[in-house]
Amino acid sequence: MKANVRSTDGSVVREIELPAVFDELYRPDLIKKAVLAIQSMRLQPHGTDPFAGIRSSAESWGSGRGVAQLPRIKNGSRAAKIPQAKGGRAAHPPKTAKILKRKINKQEKWLALRSAVAATTVPELVSARGHRFEGDVPFVVDETFEALEKTSDVINALQALGLYADIERAKESKKVRAGRGKMRGRRYKQRKSLLIVTGDAPLRAARNLAGVDAVSVYDLDTELLAPGTQAGRLTVWSESALKLMEEVE
Repeated sequence: MKANVRSTDGSVVREIELPAVFDELYRPDLIKKAVLAIQSMRLQPHGTDPFAGIRSSAESWGSGRGVAQLPRIKNGSRAAKIPQAKGGRAAHPPKTAKILKRKINKQEKWLALRSAVAATTVPELVSARGHRFEGDVPFVVDETFEALEKTSDVINALQALGLYADIERAKESKKVRAGRGKMRGRRYKQRKSLLIVTGDAPLRAARNLAGVDAVSVYDLDTELLAPGTQAGRLTVWSESALKLMEEVE
């Protein structure tokens, strides 16, 4: 597969041959499995206090009293400790021993990453995610793009490439989250926009753009390429990133 290399002004500089990873078979099942495995690594075990609801002096009266043999508080008759009693223990509380992490084989993980990379070259998958762009995918830029040091310069380059409309889409999508999560450190929700993949170091000047993730090729993973398990993220590749990908292969 071939792609045009563009400069920061949007003009085509040359045509290059993409690495073999871009011809990988699309496997949405493996992509979903890999993304869920990555997300599960961020889950934190949580559970109740082992003595919650059972700190009581309650004991059963035993048989022969004509009442149910429930634990009852001393100097009274109110039931305690059991799940059906007010203030009693929970029937099936969350436990810290529960295994939250999902496992995935190394070969499946590697194949899922390759498949997610290849999905960025399929226009139907990219459009299905709601991305807005002008031109053909994939978008490959030359070395001058990595040299940009100001966010304003990155914006001008993305406008020339026909990609800035997608960032505006992400910026307009920012909304207050529904539910209690808005009070727990995750008040806002925002859609994902561009993924900018560069060589050895990420493009720092693009970090403040709405919905944009800027990473080096060494930090690339399946979740970045397929947020929410849906592959086909609009991605900008630098030439140096593609050369490093060929070395890894």
